[in-house]
Amino acid sequence: MELEVNGARHTVSHPDEPLLWALHDELGLNGVHYGCGAGICGCCTVLADGQPLRSCQVSARDAAGRSLTTLEGLAALTGATGDELHPVQQAFLENPLQCGWCLPGHVMTAVGLLSRTPDPSPEQIAAEAGRNLCRCGGYTAVRENVARAAQIAQEGS
Repeated sequence: MELEVNGARHTVSHPDEPLLWALHDELGLNGVHYGCGAGICGCCTVLADGQPLRSCQVSARDAAGRSLTTLEGLAALTGATGDELHPVQQAFLENPLQCGWCLPGHVMTAVGLLSRTPDPSPEQIAAEAGRNLCRCGGYTAVRENVARAAQIAQEGS
């Protein structure tokens, strides 16, 4: 079965397993992390047609036909080439989280928010960021980074 991931077609051999495992184990994409396996923590968040999706909660088969983006494919969303980063990646690089295990989920959730709401209010950022867990308690940094990413994106357009 084929999946479109980060703009390329890939064949996966276990379509009934969670999308998380197809991306991580079969395709070698380390930017998607296993956290809770129940769709609660958000570590496994990827974008499906531009919107956040908990990859531990959907099979690879159910994701077929959707355009999937992982952390590794974010820069391409902005048309970047070479070493350029997506504005959300740049913001999180400027103000990193403590351990980073939850980082991919927070980044992907932020990208989804900013694609829908380019200039979100602090309340919108807090509500969206609150969908993901951070074991280190980096919620203030996450909210600051999403606001900074919105600023970076606006400066670049």
